Amino acid sequence: MSGHSKWSTIKRKKGVADAKRGKIFTKIGRDIQIAARDGGGDPDGNPGLRLALTAARAANMPRDNQERAIKKGTGELASANIEEALYEGRGPKGAVFMVEVMTDNKNRTVAEVRNVFSKGGGELGSDGSVGWMFDLTGVIALPKGELAEDAMTERAIEAAADDVKDGGEEWIVLCDAATLGEVAGALEDLGPTRADREYLAKPESVLPLEGDEAISVAKFLARLDELDDVHEVFTNAVIPDAVLEEYGP
Repeated sequence: MSGHSKWSTIKRKKGVADAKRGKIFTKIGRDIQIAARDGGGDPDGNPGLRLALTAARAANMPRDNQERAIKKGTGELASANIEEALYEGRGPKGAVFMVEVMTDNKNRTVAEVRNVFSKGGGELGSDGSVGWMFDLTGVIALPKGELAEDAMTERAIEAAADDVKDGGEEWIVLCDAATLGEVAGALEDLGPTRADREYLAKPESVLPLEGDEAISVAKFLARLDELDDVHEVFTNAVIPDAVLEEYGP
């Protein structure tokens, strides 16, 4: 007889889902806090905050959480000082990584990140050690709807974007990372958008992986993602979707 009931499986899956949702809320909350700290608490005059609040609504983050994060950013509520940091390193199977963190204790966070790299057979590098392989880019995804490619390209040019790519059911708009909020705002009438700053690997540095190698890197990504202070992880590894779904974050 199995020692695991159907109910225990459901509870485990729910626990995993709740943990992921909690991490998403923490990540978005820090985005909101930093945007409000840097540009003020009025989203109408702060594109970065408007972008973070759009992500919060898309994730069904409670309004109270959003407002609390804004007040922490503007200083209306006391909170720990959140700092951003970027770590670079080499992981398993020759893959390289950029790890973006938001933390109230850099010493703790860098020790945790370094431990994951060491246990994964890699090592944390110095600033610039792998950063030259990536470009920081603003990425906006929005539904195609009835908008043809020529019309989408025209709108993107008007919004000062750099490029438009076909993402299947979505248009992917690329722009300068510094103008992401403004470009996303100029396109928001076209439908619900998802936008973020991403470190995109330059074409010559992309590392396609399959089989056990892909699984190894996917598990490494998952271990990094489990760290509370890790905000985003970028890699030059190209991993099949099926592998990421089963083993990744």
